[in-house]
Amino acid sequence: MTSDELRRTVIAQAQGAMGLNIAFIGVSTGLLDHLDRSGKATPGELAAAAQVDAGYVRRWCEAAYAFGYLDDHGGSFTLTETGRAFMPGAPGSLMPFAVQSILGAHVAERAAGLMPSGERPGEQILAERKTILPWYGPMMEANFSAFFEREVLPAVKEYEDVGSRGGTVVDLGCGTGWYLRILAARFPALRGIGLDGFPENVAHADALARAAGVDARLTFQTGDIHQYTVSEPVDVIAMNRSLHHVWDRKDSVLVTLRNALKPGGHAIIWEPAWPAELAALREPRRRAMAVQNLSEHVQGNHFLMPSEIERAFHNVGMQTQTFLFADGTESVVIASR
Repeated sequence: MTSDELRRTVIAQAQGAMGLNIAFIGVSTGLLDHLDRSGKATPGELAAAAQVDAGYVRRWCEAAYAFGYLDDHGGSFTLTETGRAFMPGAPGSLMPFAVQSILGAHVAERAAGLMPSGERPGEQILAERKTILPWYGPMMEANFSAFFEREVLPAVKEYEDVGSRGGTVVDLGCGTGWYLRILAARFPALRGIGLDGFPENVAHADALARAAGVDARLTFQTGDIHQYTVSEPVDVIAMNRSLHHVWDRKDSVLVTLRNALKPGGHAIIWEPAWPAELAALREPRRRAMAVQNLSEHVQGNHFLMPSEIERAFHNVGMQTQTFLFADGTESVVIASR
């Protein structure tokens, strides 16, 4: 590739990032939703509806127009098909890409500053930008809820077994509660308990459970996974992309999981499947995983190979079965007591 070709490639990548940044502003301020409801609006009308500054909205509209998210109608704007696709409620919403772009830039800046000292400040970095934290849970839900319902749920028969007999599922690191909402909707007798470290996620999970009409069977609470206890043994304890957050204390965590399960109960662990060979990270599906693992390092964590998870559960006397999804980039390990 010539220097001019390299330059054109990088310019295209940079413009892609710029476009996602503009989309994030529209998502986080509600401008996209307000414009969708109004159908057509001037920057001033849009600013009044969203209760934000009109000067900022005018410049945002110009930038969103430049990237093809808005169309201009003599000073009033409408959403294009691309702009509407970034709305959080749109089918297959592109919102996660916008949130990931801003979160990735924030983490990259923090990683650059932390490299001289080696400090790893933990999950608190997710709360350092007040515009990002409220969208972290919705981003995860949009990224993974449909995949879970379409791919994982039909493949893992333990869900059918527990749901059909009205068992109890605990979700540690529940986020917006999407996992339990899906299970509760599928299995009318199932009950669920969700735990999350961010009060914002718990409040959101409560509200969404009420809206879905499953709040009588689901409860959500703020808490620390390390300190969580159950009043009586449960059928399933799930950790969806959260085991790596507590891997530094895996021995005590896995014993806690085992002891909280009924005989024959299951710990169901969904994690990104870190590859055994470095070369696999060059695959397009795994590039984002490599960047995300840098973010995990800042938080004091790292992604895990499925074999690591299996071995750790075997060490506390549990039997495992592993499923791989998405061309081997996602793993679900079922550890049974």
